[in-house]
Amino acid sequence: MNPLNHVAIIMDGNGRWGVKNKNSRNLGHKEGLFAVEKIIKQTIKRDIKYLTLFAFSTENWKRPNIEIAYLFKLLEKFLKEKLSELDKQNIKLKIIGRRKFSLKLNKILEEAEKITFNNTKLQINLALNYGSKNELIDGIKLLNKKNEKITIKNISNNLYTKNIPDPDILIRTGNTKRLSNFLLWQLAYTEIFFEKKLWPDFNEKDYDKIIKKYKSIKRNFGNI
Repeated sequence: MNPLNHVAIIMDGNGRWGVKNKNSRNLGHKEGLFAVEKIIKQTIKRDIKYLTLFAFSTENWKRPNIEIAYLFKLLEKFLKEKLSELDKQNIKLKIIGRRKFSLKLNKILEEAEKITFNNTKLQINLALNYGSKNELIDGIKLLNKKNEKITIKNISNNLYTKNIPDPDILIRTGNTKRLSNFLLWQLAYTEIFFEKKLWPDFNEKDYDKIIKKYKSIKRNFGNI
């Protein structure tokens, strides 16, 4: 049975769910937070140590300003209301991506990381303004600055995900089959599951079904 330490999720389909069910993309994003809470609880229940959530990509800046503003307001509200609960559950929060947000949001993110820094039950990596190509560029710049040799290990040690094991599973909801510039280096040997359901409809049973399937896969990593 395959060990499972790290699940990464592209939470796709919030906007489409909102238009379909509420006639509002924003309400779809709001509904998606309930799915986030369900999956966090199930991740803890399954004793998985790392959960990486793709919340906002470098390409998402192309969206309407009103939608972007709503997304960040929603994130601020979520962290203000849930941070204490996350801390009590022994959950560590880490932000990965280029931090180019408002002073207010940057402060909230920094505070969330500081408060939860020593927690050990589950580490949630929240990918915000994240793009894998930018991550690789930033990592190689750091590597050159430190005058380190270009090796697989040294590149990995200069990425946003330094000291985080590569994902065992990637789940993408929303019936879209692409990686969308997400963890391209880290996903080299990850088992990928594309889910037809839109993110707000994704639930614990769907999650467990994928986990069960993953554990039955024979993983060779290039071997026979």
